[in-house]
Amino acid sequence: MSALALATLVIGTATVHTSGAAHAASTASHSSGTPTAKKPVKGDPTPTPTLAATPTPTPPPAPEPANESPQPLAHGTVIDTVAYGPHARQRMDVWHQTDDLKRPGVFVIHGGWWSSGDKKLMTEVSRSYAEQGYTVFNINYRLSTDAPWPAQRTDTLDAIATARRHAALWSFDPNDYVVIGFSAGGHLATAVGTYKDGIPGLRGVVGISPVVSPMTAYTEGSGNPDANKRKLRTAAIKLAGGCGPIGKCSKIWASMEVPMHASRGDAPVLTAHSEDEFVSVEHSLLLKTRLRQVGVDMTVLTEPGTGHSSPLYRMPGLAEKVQQWIADKVLAPAGR
Repeated sequence: MSALALATLVIGTATVHTSGAAHAASTASHSSGTPTAKKPVKGDPTPTPTLAATPTPTPPPAPEPANESPQPLAHGTVIDTVAYGPHARQRMDVWHQTDDLKRPGVFVIHGGWWSSGDKKLMTEVSRSYAEQGYTVFNINYRLSTDAPWPAQRTDTLDAIATARRHAALWSFDPNDYVVIGFSAGGHLATAVGTYKDGIPGLRGVVGISPVVSPMTAYTEGSGNPDANKRKLRTAAIKLAGGCGPIGKCSKIWASMEVPMHASRGDAPVLTAHSEDEFVSVEHSLLLKTRLRQVGVDMTVLTEPGTGHSSPLYRMPGLAEKVQQWIADKVLAPAGR
């Protein structure tokens, strides 16, 4: 690849040095033989990645990975910050190795009421999967303050399509990946999982405190003494463009409602909720019922307490359960 072609794809690059007996020694850079990014064609929904100015900072040294890696992690993990569209929020950090292996991928989606948050909040989660040997895509997307639904789902799909299109740049197997989302990001993850009749290469979807059903959030938040439930109701209205589910926004609300789109070709799903958190387990149970009707497996985990999103994920043993589920989904189908 020419220097100019690579520059139009990668915004900034950092290297994370890692340790461990299973790590390889090579940290080779991109070779001149790497395929160039193809130009978009008419009707192509995925824009060509473009330049921006801010490089990703180099995180501190990572701890020894706790799990067996799908592939050995090299001594230096490279982080490319990539633009998958023209908007400032259409960016993703790609944690990858510079060898010729095809690694399974993990797409990470942050939460924040659809109106706030940033991929930097998912740095440690991204690091944990990179240490296990995955190629990791930690994405930003347009917020509800930038554009109403379905811009957020569109961005997530475009980020995935961009990663699959340029898989050779990042030692990524485009036919073997999962998506994990937190809170509002869990809504996007499950929405991607039920998009049309499945999307190519998607092996599984994970939601941590996922807002699977904005309609449930709208109903539960009406006059509720829980301030977070009321806030979530307001956030869902804002996501829909500023109006409720009855009337002119009814089609948008139907599009936002993940269980309504379950189909036979969807990927299996794992979700987790705390028993007393403000995003009730009812969100996931609605989806589980619909997926079961079309023959798709879904597992719903519940933990004691009120922990939501990242605090829930940090509860003892939960991250390990999620990691094992992901490993089972992306490793077994590929015959690794």
